[in-house]
Amino acid sequence: MVRIALDPTPYNGSVHLLDFPDLVARLGYEYLQLTPSPDFGRHFHYPKVDSGMIAQLKKRARDAGVTITSVLPVQRFGGPDAQQVEAAVFNTSRYIQIAAELEAPVVNTEFSGRPEREEESEYAFYRSMEQLIPVLEREGVTLNFDPHPDDFVEDGLEAWRIIRGLNTSSVGFVYVASHTFHYGDRAATLLPEIGDRLGAVYVADTFDHRRSNGLRYITNPPGNAVRVHQHLAIGDGDVDWTELFGTLRATGYLDRPDALIVSNVFAEDERADEVSRTQLARVRELVAGT
Repeated sequence: MVRIALDPTPYNGSVHLLDFPDLVARLGYEYLQLTPSPDFGRHFHYPKVDSGMIAQLKKRARDAGVTITSVLPVQRFGGPDAQQVEAAVFNTSRYIQIAAELEAPVVNTEFSGRPEREEESEYAFYRSMEQLIPVLEREGVTLNFDPHPDDFVEDGLEAWRIIRGLNTSSVGFVYVASHTFHYGDRAATLLPEIGDRLGAVYVADTFDHRRSNGLRYITNPPGNAVRVHQHLAIGDGDVDWTELFGTLRATGYLDRPDALIVSNVFAEDERADEVSRTQLARVRELVAGT
């Protein structure tokens, strides 16, 4: 059965970490992915939870009937600054331990690095993984990467090649639907290539920034090195949801017992409850093929 989890980012400013399980249960979800928040750990920082808080969080989740599926830290694995890479390895080692302690043995993250320093960033990424893979193997945790817009690798196929080059089953791929058009808009061919190394799918919509001769979004001066995308509710953008879920079905992902789909709409915090409930209903329809 597909696990549909909520990314609680829209609630970071109003809900304490320990209250997240009650929140997602109230919204109808059975699963929760922990993402960067002041209580848990901010982007590029060391996690801020201790064993006591982890125990409390696990109890709150059990009491709410919610399962924590995974954690999402954002760290600069691709540097390319050496101190950034050192910090990423140091911080992520602790996040891996936390995931194991939470009995949520999946860490989903991003490559980071700099696209204008791609060669240096790729090298930094491989060196950081050289240190982290033994930690993953020891703790029984899987680390999955999303080639996020403005990472040193943004194209989905090239990102998969980089992951494949690690030669380990401890590292996989996160497919983020709202990054579809930066990936190269190739779900139908990319997902079969990734196969059983697909670790999670995030569902939020986005507009195709390449349309209208590349003028759908105008920044001044022209040629600014910006990466525009959104995290909208399903149906509010240009993602081909029929193609995406049809491909997930054809590749067998939706039949996997560990299949994880995460709702991560960030564009409408003022309607977060309504949007979260609507997302859950829509994902269930897409999984069912309706």
